[in-house]
Amino acid sequence: MDKNVLLVAIRAALQAGARIMDVYTDPNADFEIEKKADNSPLTIADRKAHEVIASTLSVTPYPILSEEGKKIPVEERQSWNELWIVDPLDGTKEFIKRNGEFTVNIAYVKNGTPEAGVIYIPVKKELYFADKEFGAYKVSEISSLAEDMTLDKLMAQGVRLPYATGSERPFTIVASRSHLSPETEAYIEEMKQKHSRIEIASKGSSLKLCLIAEGKADVYPRFAPTMEWDTAAGHAIIRATGKEVWQADTRRPLQYNKTDLLNPWFIAE
Repeated sequence: MDKNVLLVAIRAALQAGARIMDVYTDPNADFEIEKKADNSPLTIADRKAHEVIASTLSVTPYPILSEEGKKIPVEERQSWNELWIVDPLDGTKEFIKRNGEFTVNIAYVKNGTPEAGVIYIPVKKELYFADKEFGAYKVSEISSLAEDMTLDKLMAQGVRLPYATGSERPFTIVASRSHLSPETEAYIEEMKQKHSRIEIASKGSSLKLCLIAEGKADVYPRFAPTMEWDTAAGHAIIRATGKEVWQADTRRPLQYNKTDLLNPWFIAE
């Protein structure tokens, strides 16, 4: 992908993060409101983030697929060989719980494969971005881009992923500590037979995929429903580190802009 185009996506993610934080830190925001109500902080933050992403990405030639656009006719969107797949606010439960583990996700997908991705964590001011051509990076303490910022400068500011190795820690599985499906429990038992030490790591939203990209975890089995916009950006970042997100049954990589936008069960490793 053209570096300037990826920089546009990064700018969009950071601006969306700022809109989300305006709502998240509003002392008058009532987080007890039903999450799907039109005047809930979640809905307002989601809408504001989507608006700024759509506006910022409009300078690029690619259409946007997101939860808001899931009613686009299949025939129309399947004519899109290149597109953005966007989740303006990933981590509904985390946002409502106010634990900070929610993200902005933007992925560039070509012919069903995620080739570039951006994930931004507004509360932590942490940015992940990647392209299959030049790798994956993490930048800390960032909330906006200077006008003269280039992607090369941003890469120099960041840390190349993966930066952690598994040599001195237990074999680490990304999973929910409190809500393990029977299939996930069976998978963990299988891994216990193969590894002397096992550790469970848990994060909200697409941060689970970031743990794999960083090298802080070895495998993320997901035997529960997810949508394409939940995984596309993280998948792109993982791919840029030389790892992959496999369909659990076929061992083929996850594909995007499918007829059915629901992901199959997958294993990221």
